[in-house]
Amino acid sequence: MNIFDQIPRIWKRAYLLLCLWFLINYTMGAVLKWKLDLPSSYDYIFWNGLYLYEALCVLIILVLFYSHFLFQFRLYIQVIGHVVGVVTFFLIMGSFSYYLEDYVEGYVHFYNWKEHILGLLKWEGLHFHDQYIITVAVYYIIRYFEHMQKREAEKGELALKNREMQLSLLKSQINPHFLFNTLNSINTLVGSSKEQARKVITQLSDIFRYALDSHGDKPVKLVQELDFIDNYIRIQQVRFGNRLKFVKQIDYTCLGIVIPPMILQPLVENSVKYGIAPKDEGGTIVVTVKRINQMIFFEVKDDGLGINSKKIMDGNSSGVGIRNTDERLRSTFGPGSGLRIHSSTWGYSVSFFIPVVEENRLVNQPEDVKREAV
Repeated sequence: MNIFDQIPRIWKRAYLLLCLWFLINYTMGAVLKWKLDLPSSYDYIFWNGLYLYEALCVLIILVLFYSHFLFQFRLYIQVIGHVVGVVTFFLIMGSFSYYLEDYVEGYVHFYNWKEHILGLLKWEGLHFHDQYIITVAVYYIIRYFEHMQKREAEKGELALKNREMQLSLLKSQINPHFLFNTLNSINTLVGSSKEQARKVITQLSDIFRYALDSHGDKPVKLVQELDFIDNYIRIQQVRFGNRLKFVKQIDYTCLGIVIPPMILQPLVENSVKYGIAPKDEGGTIVVTVKRINQMIFFEVKDDGLGINSKKIMDGNSSGVGIRNTDERLRSTFGPGSGLRIHSSTWGYSVSFFIPVVEENRLVNQPEDVKREAV
């Protein structure tokens, strides 16, 4: 790969556009000078303009590299550097103009050069300053937009990493706690029911496989999330027995929609942990999913301790699972999809809405709402 191939495309295009712009300017200037000032000197005007244009195209490259060199310094150094640059640019182009117009005609002394340069300062040479200023302005405009694109890319990457970190944090919070209780349940079952113990081990492996597969927060179908919840509840029922009941109220037309993985599990876990587990007689957790116009409504509610719980999930809790779920929903679907939490003496409910992201209607499934008790 040569040096030319390493130059970003935007700078190549900028250079070509600058050359095209100045070509138009030189062409118009030469035509006007030929028509108005020197009608009989067509060849002289054309060749002088062409030579100056070629010199300018070379200098544009040098100005862009010079601007890139200055860009690493503080602003006041850049300003001073460009003041020196515009003067140098004027002297180079002015001297080349002097060579084409006066030197080849025999005006070879220093005072001839001086008179030519001073003459350019009056009017004709002002376009040399413009050429430098326009080139530098294009450089800074491109750098500005590159900086903005880089910032947007960094913000997007940071947001992605943040979401992945939140998901990883959620997993690390759930897995050790849940694993500890499940292993205790398995240990108890080994002595009484080895078949049941093997079933719990299989369900546990399915849960962790799902958690590992959800790395990166890649969306999953609702039916997969519900299968995950089923396994989670069945394992918890080994621990709590008849004290824990679970009901699903699912609109089967919603099973094809996609949601962030492990978005319902923290809500169900909090119902178990803070609502049902501390209550002597236990209780029921109800998961509801239904379509409301172009939105999907989700709710996890229980008839546990509610506001009598030691830790009320009222939206101000410091619980990592609830907070992460709320932030993930807001980040993915917007502020309107945040959690809505309601506590009462009859239990508490957590609900949220999301737009229909994707739908794959399942063939030969009933359209009504099915109530399933586990």
